[in-house]
Amino acid sequence: MAEPTGLQHGPLGPNAAHVCVDMQRMFSEDTPWATPWMRQVLPRVITLCETHPERTVFTRFIPPDRPEAASGAWRRYYRRWPQMTREAINPDLIRLLPELELFTPPATVFDKPVYSPWIDGRLDSTLRGTGVDTLIISGGETEVCVLSTILGAVDLGYRVVVAADGLFSSVSELHDAVQTLLHDRLGQQVETALIEEVVDGWR
Repeated sequence: MAEPTGLQHGPLGPNAAHVCVDMQRMFSEDTPWATPWMRQVLPRVITLCETHPERTVFTRFIPPDRPEAASGAWRRYYRRWPQMTREAINPDLIRLLPELELFTPPATVFDKPVYSPWIDGRLDSTLRGTGVDTLIISGGETEVCVLSTILGAVDLGYRVVVAADGLFSSVSELHDAVQTLLHDRLGQQVETALIEEVVDGWR
């Protein structure tokens, strides 16, 4: 795994926001989508949330009511995972981890039906409306929803800082591969830093 590059472009200013990706109970508890690493990174993510809770956005991945309510390839996806649709799952599992819910408010929650939070423009419009031009990204899974969040933010022109030790996945090899991708292929547009450095640079 590549070493974090640090805050190459200087400290984070007042126009930075923290996007914490999909740290929900359905990925933490005993479900087919469980990602045990989440609990390992949670204390570090909490530290990041404590820095500026009012500048934190939690995204949540929201499944459809039933497979037939999804479109295209997503319908096939939920036919594979019908037990994770809203008609089958305990609704409490869609919620954020209890430790993170404590930050809301002032932190906000943004629900999305797919990997990317950018697909319909609502999140970008909300962030731009408050002057945000820099995003600090944490959460999971590294190679799916986090990567989609990073690439969309790059396309939209944000300064992107990935909290390298605030990410989690269920597949360590893919987690490491994405860290290498960010370092080797996206290094001009993505900074990777440890949460301690991010907190020190975001006062």
